[in-house]
Amino acid sequence: MDLGSASTSARSSALLIGSCAPFSGKSAVVLGLARQLLQRGVPVRVGKPLADSAESTPAAGPDGRLIDDDVRFVGQILGLADEQLVPSVLLQDPQSARQRLLEGNLQPGDGFAALRQQLQTYPDGVTVMEASGSLNDGRLYGLSLAQVAQGLQAPVLLVHAWEGSGSVEPLLAAKEQLGDLLAGVVLNGVPPEQVNALRSDVVPALERLGLPVLGVMPRSPLLRSVTVEELARRLDARTLCCAERHDLLVETLSIGAMNVNSAMEFFRRRRNMAVVTGADRTDIQLAALEASTQCLILTGAGDPLPQLISRAEELEVPLLKVEHDTLTTVEVIENAFGQVRLHESVKATYAFRLVEEHCDFEPLFTRLRLPVTA
Repeated sequence: MDLGSASTSARSSALLIGSCAPFSGKSAVVLGLARQLLQRGVPVRVGKPLADSAESTPAAGPDGRLIDDDVRFVGQILGLADEQLVPSVLLQDPQSARQRLLEGNLQPGDGFAALRQQLQTYPDGVTVMEASGSLNDGRLYGLSLAQVAQGLQAPVLLVHAWEGSGSVEPLLAAKEQLGDLLAGVVLNGVPPEQVNALRSDVVPALERLGLPVLGVMPRSPLLRSVTVEELARRLDARTLCCAERHDLLVETLSIGAMNVNSAMEFFRRRRNMAVVTGADRTDIQLAALEASTQCLILTGAGDPLPQLISRAEELEVPLLKVEHDTLTTVEVIENAFGQVRLHESVKATYAFRLVEEHCDFEPLFTRLRLPVTA
């Protein structure tokens, strides 16, 4: 099937939110943008053409609809009805990828035609669709960002994790692929102290290169945070107490390897920590429990003293015991920050505010032919 066979003159009710690299902040922008549309009285649907997480929907729901987990979460937060969740065309997983590779099948099949037909029956609203993780993700399925955008003739908003001027190169590559379908860029993860400078000199430079910037969002420790449950899963940890507190969010990591006086001073300057320390360092462990610690992760041989577990239970701080050494444990945790899905309501609430305060979508709304608000 040729995705480019869609008429270029037809108005698309779809808007694609894409990125050049995974975990750039697409879900936060999807939430904030969809909420603004709803506040304007615009009917909204959300979807993801290529599902990549459907743990709660193994292959397809009981009604035959394949709904990505991220889409379900967004719908739940926004209070959308089931019919406002657009089914994915295909599910991306190792098994299907292998099968497609062996068959040489690079086409999305009839599901994409069905998606396009759905959009044509929704002319009065906007379907906000999150693309795959990177610019080229989904090409094996015929559903990369550029392929979907061209097939739907849908404008694209790119969310880009800003890492200095050199990081503009993927945006230039995206512009080459998307052409006039690129409707704007949101720069994300900018150090807060650099936001004003970026707006004053980098943003005008990007716009001269044909990259309209609709937002500059500062880096957020909260949005990069990870739950204790996710850390326990990645570390294959044994929970010694307070398993019911696995929903706590960890924003920073501290290593308890110094003397106790230095540790106490250091811990006081941190917030919402995961503290990694040896199972034999009871002094550090007790000091960490008195600070802003979301979980205490013990490495090495042996188990903690009963009084430590008792104190942790009093303060409702989960204790995790891992078999890894400290260095490996730290690497696993550091890799988790910023690499998890936005599936907590507190993060969603913060995303609403972040997008509202730092993005201006009026040029995008004009392109979508929505009425301009006063």
